[in-house]
Amino acid sequence: MDENYKVIIVEGSSDKRKVQTVLKESVEIICTNGTIGVSKLDELVDSLFNKDVYILVDADASGEKLRKQFKREFPEANHLYIDKMYREVATAPENHLATVLIGANIDVHAEYLEKG
Repeated sequence: MDENYKVIIVEGSSDKRKVQTVLKESVEIICTNGTIGVSKLDELVDSLFNKDVYILVDADASGEKLRKQFKREFPEANHLYIDKMYREVATAPENHLATVLIGANIDVHAEYLEKG
């Protein structure tokens, strides 16, 4: 496995599709489909050992709950935040998402950085 193996954890498939649009590099995107049980989370944490993990969840109550779970169970993860005014990853503009991702050294398509 190469050193720069990155994983982005999102809540739903619409979030995943939105993130895939702006990504330039190959990044695994995992959907939690909302909240996640402890055993499922443990399994996930085990599978993410030695990977660069980024948590990109909605700026709402369920997103915050999930983020807290990850902070507790997987403190090494990097937390990415979308602006609260967009609330959801899926509805955030591509250029905003691209800026958030590039800030975490995740390669995005340049055209998304030029808009806005």
